[in-house]
Amino acid sequence: MGAGHAHRLYRHGHSPVHALPPHTKLAATLAFVIVVVATPREAMWAFGVYAVLLACVAHRARVPAGFLLRRLLIEVPFVAFAVLMPFVAEGARVHWLGLSLSVDGLWGAWNVLAKGTLGVAASVLLAATTDLRELLLGLQRLKLPPLLVQIASFMIRYGDVVTDEMRRMRIARESRGFEARGIRHWGVLAKSAGALFIRSYERGERVHLAMMSRGYSGTMPVIDEVTASRAQWSYALTLPATALVVCLVGWAL
Repeated sequence: MGAGHAHRLYRHGHSPVHALPPHTKLAATLAFVIVVVATPREAMWAFGVYAVLLACVAHRARVPAGFLLRRLLIEVPFVAFAVLMPFVAEGARVHWLGLSLSVDGLWGAWNVLAKGTLGVAASVLLAATTDLRELLLGLQRLKLPPLLVQIASFMIRYGDVVTDEMRRMRIARESRGFEARGIRHWGVLAKSAGALFIRSYERGERVHLAMMSRGYSGTMPVIDEVTASRAQWSYALTLPATALVVCLVGWAL
């Protein structure tokens, strides 16, 4: 799968969670999210338990609370959508502080906020303890279609290449005294975007030719064969298994 590739969400560490094989963490995260989504929204206590479980995982992974909370800001648009739901939803209404709020909208907002936040938090913990190269290996191990894995691999590797090219082009413009300040400069930025597209396309052509010359036949060689023991699977699935028990209790009450 090529050389390692760090990303901003990853937090280097040597915790027991970091040491787990990537496919076990992927499976555990997916199972946990499914359980959270399947939990009835009326079982509000269950979501508190899920939050405690994720906090335990973060503690074991030695991921600071501040690191996790900053990454949760990505869900701000969904929070804004949830805040609007009580005002625009139909049905029975309640009055609070002079505001007329929909009961169904309040439940819907709670549902989106609780489940969305827990899902994002679980994903952030996965990303914080697994670098991108390991994630790709994990997806490959879970038998994701090889073509999708290769596309994701190329996107990751050449995303930084394109970003670096954009940075060089920006420095070149600024070194010539250019600074975008209004609509009059959109033409220059559009030409830069076009040049960037052409350069990226040409780079892709060269990479493809280089791969073909080295015997590429549609599949990438697997350098590291990632395996997991039964104990590692058991450790990784502790989170979704515990969450499943909470979910079943929530449906039973």
